[in-house]
Amino acid sequence: MRARLRLMVKRILRKYKYPPDQQDAAVELVLQQTEALGEGWG
Repeated sequence: MRARLRLMVKRILRKYKYPPDQQDAAVELVLQQTEALGEGWG
């Protein structure tokens, strides 16, 4: 699931022309936020 989410986030970042050198950090931030949100629901 994590790999699939990572691909989805990267596609969205590319679609909206997010700077490529900052994409990795943005993907990690989104994954951390998703995990925190998931813990709240679980």
